Amino acid sequence: MSINIEYETVFILTPVLSEEQTKEAVDFYRKTLKDCGAKITNEEHWGLRKLAYPIQKKSTGFYHVIQFQGPATTIKDLDIAYHRDERILRYITVSLDKHAIAYLEKRKLRFGKGKPEKEKSKAESTI
Repeated sequence: MSINIEYETVFILTPVLSEEQTKEAVDFYRKTLKDCGAKITNEEHWGLRKLAYPIQKKSTGFYHVIQFQGPATTIKDLDIAYHRDERILRYITVSLDKHAIAYLEKRKLRFGKGKPEKEKSKAESTI
């Protein structure tokens, strides 16, 4: 039995990719996570952004954030996939503590991606 831990991974794709290639790369990482037994809880595409410093002579990159729950072994498989992929400029994966999870829930509500707890319980009781 494995314990599911809440994680967040942010990766930056090279800016020379087309929109279709970017979607293909993101789909690959979604599939990798699901194949490892992770459940994706939230996902955000931040788009093309300027980098703080040049990486591989590039000053911009496509940012993508995925929050997920999964076993600790997922991180190792995800790390290997990131290292092998030449489309990835940088990445980071962190485990989220209770404070980070609470902040992300508030953030979802602020940007309209989630329902307040009162509305959730009311909607569920009517079903």
